[in-house]
Amino acid sequence: EKRKKTMKNLQFLLLLYAALSHAFPAHTRQKKEESMQLIQKYLENYYGFEKDGESLIWKSNSAMAKKIKEMQEFFGMEVTGRPDSSILDLVQKHRCGFPDVAGFSTFAGEPKWAKQVLTYRILNYTPDLRPADVNAAIKKAFSIWSRVTPLKFVKKDRGDADIMISFATRGHNDFIPFDGPGGSVAHAYAPGKDFGGDAHFDEDETWTKSTEGANLFYVAAHEFGHSLGLFHSKDPNALMYPIYRKFDPSVFPLHQDDINGIQSLYDSAEIKDQTESKEPVLPNSCGPDVTFDAVTTFRGEIIFFKDKHFWRKHPAVREVDFDLVSLLWPRLPSGVDAAYEIPEEDKILLFKGNEFWVVRGETVSPGYPQKLQILGFSKDVVKIDAAFYDRNKGKAYYFTENKFWSYDKRNQSMDRKPRLIKDAFPGINAKVDAVFQHESESLFTSEPELKDPGTLGFIGLKVLGQIEALLQAPCSPEADP
Repeated sequence: EKRKKTMKNLQFLLLLYAALSHAFPAHTRQKKEESMQLIQKYLENYYGFEKDGESLIWKSNSAMAKKIKEMQEFFGMEVTGRPDSSILDLVQKHRCGFPDVAGFSTFAGEPKWAKQVLTYRILNYTPDLRPADVNAAIKKAFSIWSRVTPLKFVKKDRGDADIMISFATRGHNDFIPFDGPGGSVAHAYAPGKDFGGDAHFDEDETWTKSTEGANLFYVAAHEFGHSLGLFHSKDPNALMYPIYRKFDPSVFPLHQDDINGIQSLYDSAEIKDQTESKEPVLPNSCGPDVTFDAVTTFRGEIIFFKDKHFWRKHPAVREVDFDLVSLLWPRLPSGVDAAYEIPEEDKILLFKGNEFWVVRGETVSPGYPQKLQILGFSKDVVKIDAAFYDRNKGKAYYFTENKFWSYDKRNQSMDRKPRLIKDAFPGINAKVDAVFQHESESLFTSEPELKDPGTLGFIGLKVLGQIEALLQAPCSPEADP
C-alpha cells in the first residue's frame, strides 16, 4: 500500500513537472508573438509594410526585415533588420501618427499654402484642460511657426477654416484611426483640399499644459508643422522628429532643422525678427537678487514679467508656465514697466515708457498704444514703475520714483496731486519694482523681496517672503544663469 502511494506521488510530480515545462515556453512564445505583432503594426502604420501569410515569421531576406532596416536607418540605429529589444522599445513610445515614410501622394511636390494668412478653427475641446488653456496652447503653437515665416494665423469660431482642429478617439471618419492611450497621440494632414491641413488629437491621451502627460502646445506645434507641409525629420533634436520627447518649457521648440525646412517652403524674406527664434534663456527665478519688471493677476492666475519672458502661475497649481511675451501677445513690447488687471472688464493694462496697451484675453485692443497723458498724468511723468488696481475701491494706483498717483475708474479722473509713497505706504522705502492685488491684499515687490509696508488702513497687505516662495517653482541646474 505504501509503495502504491509513493508511486502515485511520483506520477503526480512527473505530470506537474511536464506541465510546468510546457507552460513557460508557451508563455515565452506568446510574448514573442505579441512583440512581433506590435512591430508589424508599427511597420504597417509608419513604413508602408504590407503583411502576408508569413508576416510574423522573421527571415533575413523577408519584407519585414527590409522595413525594419528602413526604420533603423531613419532613427539612426544599427541597421541589422532584426526585431530586437531596441526596436520593441521604440515602437512603444508616444509619437506622431503620421508615417515616417510617405505612403501616399500628399507630400509629393512639396505641398504648401498659396497664401500667407491662414485661418484655424477648434471644433471641440478636451475635458482635460480649460477651453482658455486649449486656446492659448493652440495659439502659441502657431506662433512659433509665424515667428520664422511670413505666415499669420487667425482663429475662427464658426464656418470652414484652412486648418480644422479636433479631439477624437479611435476611428474618427478619416484614414488614420487612433489606437487608445499611448502610441499615436495626434496626426495632421499636409496642405490641400478636404482633410488638408487638419489636425486631430487623440482624446484617449491625458492632455496637459505641464511637463507631464501629453503637452498640448508641444504636440500641436509638431502637428502644425505637418499642416504647413513639413515631413518628419531624422534629427532627434528637431521638433519634427516623430517621437515625442518630454516637454521642456525652457527650450524654444524649433531646431535649425525645422527652421530650414519651413523656410524652404515659405519665403523668409519678410521675417521681421529672426533673432528671437533662437532658444530663449530661462531667467533664474530662484536667484537671491531676482526682481521682476511687472506683476499682475490674469483670470485667476498671476503673471510675472521679466524682460521678454513671463511666468504664469495659478495659486492652486504647482506647475509654472514659462514663455516669451511675444508668443502670447505678439504686438506687445518686451520689458514692460507695469501691469494691472481690471477683472470685471476682463482686461489688463500694460505700461512701457510713456505708453500703455489694453489687452483682453489674448488680444491687444485696437487703437493702442496710447500716451500716459490720456489718463491724466502730467507731461513730466514719462514712465510708470509699478501699478495695481483695487477692485473694492474702483481705483488704480501708479508708482513712479518716490510718488504714487491714484485714478478713480468710476469718475475716470486722477485724484488730486501725487503723494509720497512713504507717507501712504509705511515700510516701502525703496523703489517699487512691481505690485499687484491678490485676494484683496496688495503685494509689493521691492528689490528681491515682497515687502511688508505695515498697516495702511484702507488696503490690507501680506508678507510672502521671497519671490521664489510665491512662484513655488522648483530650482534646478537648468534654471541657473
